[in-house]
Amino acid sequence: MTSPSLPDFLTGHPELVLVDVREAKGSTPREAGAYMLVAPAALWGTIGGGQMELLAIERARTMLAEGDTEGEIDLPLGPEIGQCCGGRVVIDLKRLRDEERRQLLAREETARKALPQVFVFGAGHVGLALAAALAPLPVATTVVETRPKAIENLPRGVAGRLAALPEALVAEIAPGGAAVILTHDHALDFLIAREALARDDLAYVGMIGSATKRATFESAMRREGFASQRLARLVLPIGGDAVRDKRPSVIAAMVAAELIAVLLGK
Repeated sequence: MTSPSLPDFLTGHPELVLVDVREAKGSTPREAGAYMLVAPAALWGTIGGGQMELLAIERARTMLAEGDTEGEIDLPLGPEIGQCCGGRVVIDLKRLRDEERRQLLAREETARKALPQVFVFGAGHVGLALAAALAPLPVATTVVETRPKAIENLPRGVAGRLAALPEALVAEIAPGGAAVILTHDHALDFLIAREALARDDLAYVGMIGSATKRATFESAMRREGFASQRLARLVLPIGGDAVRDKRPSVIAAMVAAELIAVLLGK
């Protein structure tokens, strides 16, 4: 079952407590800034699970039942609560009024705008599988296609862009983002990759294909004056070689892991 969006959850639950990790010291399940929403019979998000989260949910629902507006939990994550993380968290709890709801939506929008961008060029079997794999992850995913029907049923939260010249959209990727090239046309793949590798500020440029395709591409790019160090930035094949399975869902999982390691591994 797909989780509701934040706006939908806020609309559907008039009584809510925001459970917000204010401080996280040492080893903790989540970082400061992680939050969840607690309704009398529903939850949105997570602060890391385990006994820590259960205690916070219980406290939040007590607040809802008794009419309290604010609370705090200062919790060592040790054997006394059945966890062995060894860190300590301070959690703020606040009953949401209209103003807090607006602030939360603005906070979520700010966080969304700061997400690294992933442009997936091509909505074939692997492109769609990759869009589905990336949809729940903390990246902003856009699928670019020349075929209107190919992007009609993208996962929620994944944007679709129809473009006659997909390579022109490489310029729209924010610095630090990624271009994953998976089109149905090798010539188009090369055009997109050429534009992506011409930039020095993308964190990842990857193309589906084989060692033969890479050799062909590198030969063509050298004839156009591309230096070897620039060509070395191209990830081809994508997804690594730890798993040889060529099913789209498996390739997508491996590529998603590759992207997260590059985009968030800082």
